[in-house]
Amino acid sequence: MDQLELIQRKIYEIRGQKVMLDRDLATMYGVETRALNQAVKRNMERFPEDFMFQLTDEETADWKSQIVMSNSIKMGLRRNPYAFTELGVAMLSSVLNSKAAIQVNMGIMRAFVAVRQIINLPSATQFVQLQNEVKELKDYLEEVFTDQNDINEDTRMQLELINQTLAELQAQRRQAEKPRNPIGFIKPK
Repeated sequence: MDQLELIQRKIYEIRGQKVMLDRDLATMYGVETRALNQAVKRNMERFPEDFMFQLTDEETADWKSQIVMSNSIKMGLRRNPYAFTELGVAMLSSVLNSKAAIQVNMGIMRAFVAVRQIINLPSATQFVQLQNEVKELKDYLEEVFTDQNDINEDTRMQLELINQTLAELQAQRRQAEKPRNPIGFIKPK
């Protein structure tokens, strides 16, 4: 397993964001978790909430159930871990200013980009399935329009027959209402 895959496995989705936990990052950077967190605390102005946040007790409980770990309540931790977003990980390289940190940080950035690309690109089977659904929808619409045109043609013919019959009836009515010339001798007045 290459480094990129190892890093990708350490990227979790929490609060709808892709994040890495402080202890995973500390292991990758080759420092203790408390040293990483101290460096972050000394530079808190660089880590707003969209860069880093601390997990709540509920999130830690949910997170424990998703990741197989020890059965202890906080997995051996005294406090809830910090989660770093992609922006937070990028900011860590300026806080942990060592050659190793820079190299690890480049690998992490590549992993985040790879994860984003995997999420954004639909698989080939999904693409083919979507193409088939669009084709079925197109065929159905063509069939509906063809039926509608057939109905329209039949309706047009029926309307023409109705109009023709109405015209004949009106002509007969006019003929019937026309005053007739009297038959026979008319007396002069």
